[in-house]
Amino acid sequence: VPTPPSRSARQQRLLHFSNRKWEWCSTLAGGDLLFKEPACAARRSDVEHPDDGLTVFCISCSRVPPLTGIPECDVVCDQGSKVSVMTGAEAEEDIPLGDRKTITDFCYLLDKSKQLFNGLRDLPQYGHKQWQSYFGRTFDVYTKLWKFQQQHRQVLDSRYGLKRWQIGEVASKIGQLYYHYYLRTSETSYLNEAFSFYSAIRQRSYYYQVNKEDRPELVVKKLRYYARYIVVCLLLNKMDLVKVLVKELSEEIEEYTQRFNTEDQLEWNLVLQEVAAFIVADPVVVLNDNNSVVITSNRMLEGSAPPLEQGMVVGQLVLADALIVGNCNNQVKFSELTVDMFRMLQALEREPVNLATQTSKQGTLEPSEKPAKRENPHKYLLYKPTFSQLFTFLSASFKELPANSVLLVYLSATGVFPAGHSDYEGPYDFGGVLTNTNRDVVNGEMVQKRNQAQKEMHCLHPGDLFPFTRKPLFLIVDSSNSSAYKNFSNLFGQPLVSLLSPTVYPKTVQDPSQQGSLFTLFLYSPLLAFSSICGLNSIRQGLWEQAQEFLCKVFRDIGQMITRSRTIDQAFLQFFGDEFLRLILIRFVFCSAVLRLHKLFRESRSFPESYPELPKQETVESSLLQRHILDLAAMLDVHNLFWDDSLETY
Repeated sequence: VPTPPSRSARQQRLLHFSNRKWEWCSTLAGGDLLFKEPACAARRSDVEHPDDGLTVFCISCSRVPPLTGIPECDVVCDQGSKVSVMTGAEAEEDIPLGDRKTITDFCYLLDKSKQLFNGLRDLPQYGHKQWQSYFGRTFDVYTKLWKFQQQHRQVLDSRYGLKRWQIGEVASKIGQLYYHYYLRTSETSYLNEAFSFYSAIRQRSYYYQVNKEDRPELVVKKLRYYARYIVVCLLLNKMDLVKVLVKELSEEIEEYTQRFNTEDQLEWNLVLQEVAAFIVADPVVVLNDNNSVVITSNRMLEGSAPPLEQGMVVGQLVLADALIVGNCNNQVKFSELTVDMFRMLQALEREPVNLATQTSKQGTLEPSEKPAKRENPHKYLLYKPTFSQLFTFLSASFKELPANSVLLVYLSATGVFPAGHSDYEGPYDFGGVLTNTNRDVVNGEMVQKRNQAQKEMHCLHPGDLFPFTRKPLFLIVDSSNSSAYKNFSNLFGQPLVSLLSPTVYPKTVQDPSQQGSLFTLFLYSPLLAFSSICGLNSIRQGLWEQAQEFLCKVFRDIGQMITRSRTIDQAFLQFFGDEFLRLILIRFVFCSAVLRLHKLFRESRSFPESYPELPKQETVESSLLQRHILDLAAMLDVHNLFWDDSLETY
């Protein structure tokens, strides 16, 4: 980004005396100056003003009038207000030299930070290295800007006219930087940094005076801040705070729409509806002795994954990249994050650590350039991608995948079914999952409208993934047509596993397309899913903790079943060395065993499948695991919902 030319003293005076601070952009040919009002992009007007040695601004609205030449006193600006003329000499006397330098430095940092921040949207969304240096420069400038306004607040308030909402805007931009850095790095510590700045904005009422100004664009900034703050709180499982923020946002939206009679009222009401549905997506709540809801975290804690037995030989592969794709019709979502995507991204993260910024003293909040590093796989979150977008991100991940690393692809999407069967059934003859398209969806499923010889374009077929099996690939498909992906061929001999959801659920089980899939819920929180299919709406905290402790023992036994099996495919063992993949495999086996024992799940299509197949007698139909499940059911007083004499039943 090129460094802008330095301002003259006259330019800086104009910036100072205009309370609405028209932003200096560049010097035009002939020495004229170009200013523009940054706050209102919808009705932005560019104004040419000669460098005539005079500072010109409107007394009422502080706008620079669109005049050329030297204006007379009491000229009318373009909004019908009178204009005052102040000579350069008078301005020099009003502002001491030291204060002028402070204002100049602040304006430079402010301009530089805006340029860098606006340039973030031009960075590629994929790839690991192209964006890092640019983010580093942006962090550096915002750190200097934040410290500078703290150190020179009195001068900026009195001489520059710095308003609290402008400080809030800087803090909000820093919060956005940390959030986007989290999205690009998957380091959950950055979420805490984003939360620290968003929380400070609310605690210090930076946006409080915005509602008193007759500028709807400033109120929109406040509403967007609330929406971003809610997303961060959701990701940090701060549900109590989310409910408070939603209530405040609702009041702000109501006041905004009544006061300005805007056209975006429906859009903001939709935001409220989405976040309200997101909050109640979990089917079971944990209650303490006071009947208050206890918030539980489902990110990986230390010791969550059962340790490997001493001397056990497993693969040394490490989960490096994950593509999390959400394209289910009508599923609850918020901010391009469906419930299934939300759950899976947390299943692939460690619990974030609390950083010093959260406990820092009032007024000492500062950006931290290097929060504590957490070893999480890098993730791409793709909400309703087109086929070309999905293929681009797949290719980028495949290209940059380090040696001895795994690419995980999670697909939560509507099923696409073929019209019929051909004589030769290849990897493009079973359908797949939907990619983004404007074509009609009938009854939640894409129906093949072409003749049998043609394949659906807006679909990720199993054959589309074949090129990426040249490196270790771990596939999770949650779809009504997940079975299409069991027809894989391991063409290149690399480790390859597909975990596939049930394609049909009993009618008595809640529609998974609305509140999130039961299969993904098992991979995210097995106890939550177990309680859900047993019809429990709430569990006491003591019983929940007791059941979680029992599940840890069950998971250790499942891990031993997998590693001690003599008939299991080696691909499972090659992935078993990674903690995240180990826990997912164990939860998958638990899910399969539970559904096989539950009386409501009788169709084979209601059971999860895998490629390669697991040895059933040694894993999902193990008598030891079945006894564990019945013990857990008895603990929760739902024993009657499961087949007790299961071995005879099969």
